[in-house]
Amino acid sequence: MKTETLDLNTSYGATTAYVARPEEDSAAAVILIQEWWGINDHIRDIAGRYANEGYLCLAPDLYRGKLAKNSEEAGQMMQALAIEDGVETIRQTIAMAEAKYNLQKFGITGYCMGGTFALRAACEINELSAAAPFYGDIPEESVLKNLAVPTLFIAGERDSWINPEKVNGLKEAARKYNLPIEVVSYDADHAFFNDTRPEVYDAEAAADAWRRVLDLFKKHLAIAAPTAA
Repeated sequence: MKTETLDLNTSYGATTAYVARPEEDSAAAVILIQEWWGINDHIRDIAGRYANEGYLCLAPDLYRGKLAKNSEEAGQMMQALAIEDGVETIRQTIAMAEAKYNLQKFGITGYCMGGTFALRAACEINELSAAAPFYGDIPEESVLKNLAVPTLFIAGERDSWINPEKVNGLKEAARKYNLPIEVVSYDADHAFFNDTRPEVYDAEAAADAWRRVLDLFKKHLAIAAPTAA
């Protein structure tokens, strides 16, 4: 695995994306959206896991180099980040990466705040082929009804933020608009995938969720082999 930095320019200001590259070049990429802490070691570790699975993984820095020191600061930084800013940064990541790395398919995933942006992007960005948001907030129905990307939404039943009421609302919208989304809920807390936070980490739920996400991406990010002339 190799790592590098991709420079990005948006109307909200310049930023970068952390890039983890697999040993062999891939035409399939995973866009990884940060938790509310920023691009920290945990996010870089997850990017490396995707690279080890054969995907080029890009984690755009929505905070433009800032890292939250505690949950209060993280909450303030998340609230200060406009949805339009984050979505534009994701769009730019896709455009720049497509050109630089000759990519053909993109999936998107994210955790906490990143799950919010991953689901939103899946509703608004046509270049995406699959989405796997973890315990992110649900966009308004006028946005959600446009979801056309195969999506796996992962939730924790003991999550007090993305609570069962919100998750049930997502399921109702999925039925109403016949959305291509599967919702999986675990008997776990918010951020249960984060193995750097022992107070909420659930190894069994995290392992099962990881397997499901890899299955989703394997199905929808596969690159067809060129046919013989």
